[in-house]
Amino acid sequence: DFFDEEGPDGKPRKVSSLGSGFVIDPSGLIVTNNHVIEGADEIIVNFTDGSKLKVVKILGHDPKTDLALLLVQPTKPLKAVSFGNSSVLRVGDWVMAIGNPFGLGGSLTVGVVSATKRDINAGPYDDFIQTDAAINRGNSGGPLFNMEGEVIGVNTAIISPTGGSIGIGFAVPSNTAVRVLNQLKEYGETRRGWLGVHVQNVTDEMAFTLGLEAPKGALVASVTPDGPAASVGIKPRDVILDFGGQTIRSMRDLPRAVAAGTVGMDVPLKVLRNGEVVDVIVELGRLPKEEKDGPAPDERQGGSELLGLTIEPLTHELRDRFRISGKVEGVVVTGVAPGSPAAKKHIKVGDVIVEVTQEAVRQPDEVLARLRAVRKSGRRRVLFLLADAEGELRFVAVPIG
Repeated sequence: DFFDEEGPDGKPRKVSSLGSGFVIDPSGLIVTNNHVIEGADEIIVNFTDGSKLKVVKILGHDPKTDLALLLVQPTKPLKAVSFGNSSVLRVGDWVMAIGNPFGLGGSLTVGVVSATKRDINAGPYDDFIQTDAAINRGNSGGPLFNMEGEVIGVNTAIISPTGGSIGIGFAVPSNTAVRVLNQLKEYGETRRGWLGVHVQNVTDEMAFTLGLEAPKGALVASVTPDGPAASVGIKPRDVILDFGGQTIRSMRDLPRAVAAGTVGMDVPLKVLRNGEVVDVIVELGRLPKEEKDGPAPDERQGGSELLGLTIEPLTHELRDRFRISGKVEGVVVTGVAPGSPAAKKHIKVGDVIVEVTQEAVRQPDEVLARLRAVRKSGRRRVLFLLADAEGELRFVAVPIG
């Protein structure tokens, strides 16, 4: 790969970068990582027999899963590998990683599957295979094989303080790769499903308030107007427990399940609403480039009767002072006592209390009344729906002690 870069004299110079890849079609389709080819002016593929081919076209690339599909034009059919089923992988299964570590050429290392469904916060759809097979710089984009010689992963990332392998490597599962690569081949881009919600985890503190025996599901913090979820009545405070037959155990499960869905397909949901499970059918939309189904913008979990909060009506003056959007209504937080229950839950000055225990509030007296009602009921926590200045919503359960 060759990249333009400014040299010491200010003139452009060419620098090279190395990575790995593998052939999935004898006609010349090659898989690698997006970060291997991103920004390249020219891409040359070196084969194990010493031959070289220039990439004639990048058929598509997907930064969210770090995959790219390249096209070369060979004079004779290439040897291709086939994908296996990554969903049957078990921790302890033997695997082999092949790649081009540090530019040394084709190398094979052996290890086991250390974990599956690993989330390393690389993106919204993290679902990595973790392996202790040595993966070093230059291995990115290479195949991870099972013992049957099938590709069950695309080597993508390592965790290392030194830059070399310490036995913690990650690969995109083949089932994810196949779905993305098929779309790149057909459309030149990915076409992911879209629900139109921001979600957060259900904490231990929230579970009882929401009518759950234990934390599970994805708690809807906000719903995109005119999105698929809004069109079928999904609301903030709903907890999505099942998506198309897939159990949603935590917030992170939902974006992956939705993204894997087919645009235009009707998908059944099981939703917990006001303590009862209801069935909803939603038609998946297509994920717009600027949108995503994912965590609420502030997913931190996190009200002298008011739990350390000073609150005031949301006047024009306070709206201007805290630059609060005109679409936000509620009671504004103007002070938070250090070390208070509210402070420990990351409630901050400028936040707006929209609801208390699922009832809208517009005046401080209404907040106080709701809090007294919670105390009188014997519950140990109060559930706030808060908005930031831009109107993004999040739920916070605060102990009332």
